[in-house]
Amino acid sequence: MTNLTINFQSVELTDEQFYQLCLNNRDLRFERNAKGDLIIMSPTGGETGNRNGRLTQQLFNWSDRNGTGIAFDSSGGFKLPNNADRSPDAAWISNQRWQSLTPEQQQKFVPLCPDFVIELRSPTDTLKSLQEKMIEYQENGTRLGWLINRQSRQVEIYRPGENVEILESPTSLSGEDVLPGFVLNLAPIW
Repeated sequence: MTNLTINFQSVELTDEQFYQLCLNNRDLRFERNAKGDLIIMSPTGGETGNRNGRLTQQLFNWSDRNGTGIAFDSSGGFKLPNNADRSPDAAWISNQRWQSLTPEQQQKFVPLCPDFVIELRSPTDTLKSLQEKMIEYQENGTRLGWLINRQSRQVEIYRPGENVEILESPTSLSGEDVLPGFVLNLAPIW
């Protein structure tokens, strides 16, 4: 099954209605693009689910030790400045930005773009759609993004104001100055 995009431009869902739609259909995963189209995302298979878990495990472990921000798994929703609602496979936000939100904003879809995102390509994802999503994150304020393409064993690194860097079969990735000291071991991901 591939993702399904429904043109919702003639039916405007408010943020609250979209949030309720997601709550009422917890077995489904929804996103909205900046035009307001509803994207129904297919569930991942076992292999991708396992690899994504190993990815988020490493990010959460580092985040807990480091203490400068909080990590999110693929179920976390973010309302980007361009009005898109996105759920990266893994994300991280600095404490300063997280603590600037009200308790209600922290409870619902987080109304900002994460500082750091990871997208892990599953067999149902097209590379083009993930690349477009990574550019969207970059244009909305993400400071570092990784697109991990297991099929070709490549990683695309997105940074503000820079061309995309492509790595062939790396063994690890550095969180650079966005996530100081974080190193993602790719052995359990490949």
